[in-house]
Amino acid sequence: MKFAAIADVHGNYLALEAVLDDIKAQGVTDIVNLGDMVSGPLDARRTAEIMMDMNAVCVRGNHDRYVTDWTPEQMYPSDRIAHGQLTPVQMEWLGALPFSAVYRDEVYLCHATPDDDNTYWMEAVTPEGVVHMASIESIEARAQGITQSLILCAHTHIARAVKLRDGRMIVNPGSVGGPGYRDVAPYPHTLEVGTPDACYAIVEKMAGRWHATFRQVPYDNEAMASLARQNGRLEWASALATGWIR
Repeated sequence: MKFAAIADVHGNYLALEAVLDDIKAQGVTDIVNLGDMVSGPLDARRTAEIMMDMNAVCVRGNHDRYVTDWTPEQMYPSDRIAHGQLTPVQMEWLGALPFSAVYRDEVYLCHATPDDDNTYWMEAVTPEGVVHMASIESIEARAQGITQSLILCAHTHIARAVKLRDGRMIVNPGSVGGPGYRDVAPYPHTLEVGTPDACYAIVEKMAGRWHATFRQVPYDNEAMASLARQNGRLEWASALATGWIR
């Protein structure tokens, strides 16, 4: 079994197109998508068009939920921008996506954790705002009850693979379209991946074991940074241009 895992596109259709081209060039045909597809100061409508044509197994992320379930007054600025760009058909498709899914009986998919679409799984944040890897005990505790040998999550935009002590593996493919952000929960912090390239993973089962290959794909990130600036989101523009928020 071999497939590509993508996540956290956040309306960045140019990054998504580059990743899809790279997936095709690697000879991979199957794709799973871990959510947070449209929210961002970029082009939600074009991104949704591409994703609805992909025929990929998709789960819904926390920002997808905000865009479809919250009122515009409740939304964060980037969710509000995406909400205003989407068609009714796209909103209906986005709102109907499941919280979690199982792919080919062997792979569990969720956006963040099995219990919450807005909680870090493999990372933790100190009260001082330092993001670090979570303990193996806390990571394993969230995986209780999942019988699949491979678990895929996203949300933090950090590409990472963790082997659990029972042999299962958890993979976060990184972010296709959002190389940095600021958040206030559980404590105010900044997350920066350090590259503006689009990130995703190719996952393959060989001889009964899972292997994850993380790929970084250059694209016209300056065009997306410029679009973020036009929409008044300078932090997004900085992250898209450099992989850092300054």
